[in-house]
Amino acid sequence: MTSKSYLEGKSWEKNVIDAVRTQQQTSSTTLCYSYRVLTGDLALRLRDIIRNICAENKMEVVKGNIRPNHIHVLISAPSYLSPAKIMQYLKGKSSYRLQREFAKLRTKYWGRHLWSRGYFGTSVGAVNESQIKQYIEDQSNAAGSFKIWDELEPEDTELESDLSE
Repeated sequence: MTSKSYLEGKSWEKNVIDAVRTQQQTSSTTLCYSYRVLTGDLALRLRDIIRNICAENKMEVVKGNIRPNHIHVLISAPSYLSPAKIMQYLKGKSSYRLQREFAKLRTKYWGRHLWSRGYFGTSVGAVNESQIKQYIEDQSNAAGSFKIWDELEPEDTELESDLSE
């Protein structure tokens, strides 16, 4: 038997895939006490805050919806972020930023607790992505709800094709 290692001479560089994997997770969380305050300017600001938090942490909002007392989001995130860490970022930072900007929230939500303690979260797999997107889109038909994601309207697509020519 030779002293050469079995792995000697093998090209590990070709066998090891160096790629960043992503995960998709859908989450839903409600406001503490279920007050219906996520309307108007506050809801629009929450949408911007969620987008900013996701950009800061290398996440992307695929679909999302803000209702008067809860939110639904489908997020694509790096695999090193656990679902609990994703929700910690979204709930903690959004609560802090909203309460700092809107003084009326500090009177309703004492103790700086804007969101309820729990959340629902699941990864895409058991239910496919198109079903989750459809569920979130169906939520946006109600009055007082806002989309979180950016999606081009049909006339916007035509305008972009005109500009590119």
